[in-house]
Amino acid sequence: MSEKILIIDDDLDTLRLVGLMLQRQGYQISAATNGQQGLDKAFDEDPDLILLDIMMPDMDGYEVTRRLRANPSTTETPILMFTAKTQLDDKVIGFEVGANDYLTKPTHPSELQARVKALLARANDKKGESVSAVPVSAGQEGYVVGVIGARGGLGATTVALNVAAGLHTRAKGHVILAEMLPGHGALSLELGLKASTGLVDMLSATKLSDITSDSVRSSLTRHASGLNILLASDRPRDMHLIGQNANYGAFISKLVSLGRYIVLDLGAGLQPFTQVVLPRCNEIFVVLEGNPNTIINTKALIEDLNSFGVNLKNIHPVLNNRVRSDTQLPSSQVQSKLGYEILTTLTPAPELFTQATRTQTPAVICQPDSLTTRQIVKLVDYIAEQEALPR
Repeated sequence: MSEKILIIDDDLDTLRLVGLMLQRQGYQISAATNGQQGLDKAFDEDPDLILLDIMMPDMDGYEVTRRLRANPSTTETPILMFTAKTQLDDKVIGFEVGANDYLTKPTHPSELQARVKALLARANDKKGESVSAVPVSAGQEGYVVGVIGARGGLGATTVALNVAAGLHTRAKGHVILAEMLPGHGALSLELGLKASTGLVDMLSATKLSDITSDSVRSSLTRHASGLNILLASDRPRDMHLIGQNANYGAFISKLVSLGRYIVLDLGAGLQPFTQVVLPRCNEIFVVLEGNPNTIINTKALIEDLNSFGVNLKNIHPVLNNRVRSDTQLPSSQVQSKLGYEILTTLTPAPELFTQATRTQTPAVICQPDSLTTRQIVKLVDYIAEQEALPR
């Protein structure tokens, strides 16, 4: 579940602007306009971090902090004081009463975001909860969705990311997103995450017995949105690991027990590991765009997937029209030429995806009311409906 931040400030403009900025980063936001209201919300809602103003009427931030630290439920909750008071003595008092960090107004949004991320990361490390993958019931596996591009450059990773984020929002957690191509990682840069060797570590293990549920869990990276992500290296030299089929089979068997939903970014076309991974997938989304050559590629890919034992009813074309162009065929024509039903069509939204990249947030979280989000939600709803059926 994405972290909840409680903002306590009597300045409504600060509440609105800071709240909106952090919400776009994927955090849940709660707000209070005075100290007593802030205390009540902190005790009722158990936030992951409190952003606290000092200068408020009736009860200032120092007193709020003292009371928070005196209550067992909030004694360890990170507190970031955010105030116009700039004197050294003011900061000293803030730390003495129990604040974890201190920022003076005005501050640059990137600095605030960095301080928030750092405090949350330290809190998670302290709790031993930096990754919140929750195992499914014993003997059961999570619902696995593979996303594959008919060829490169069609946006399969973007579709996988936003489907995973949509599932996370719907299921309130327990979602894992995994990049499957070593040397082709894109999500660490896209989401502002520290480069990870999670996938490479799994594929480099010399003994399959070293690939355990605990080692797979520890290889996941937590994003501010709450998603748990298995990151692939972006170093081209790691591509040689793509043939480690035994390792793929071993870590996938552990990964599927760690979450309710597992979304696999399978890359483009059929990779050496495909036949190992496909039997684990409950659904396959094939991403294409509306031009004749890609339609031919997609039709061949679907036929090959079927020849590997994937039931056609579990293969779903997703039309991703990323740019506005007269060369893109409409969905009805693509479907007719392809010979398979298009599950959903994603219409061009370059401004939204530019904003999502800039804020390092999945588009469906960046603008939850957008047309693109509604189109992604159609995929999410379909997955949820299928997952609910007996298996």
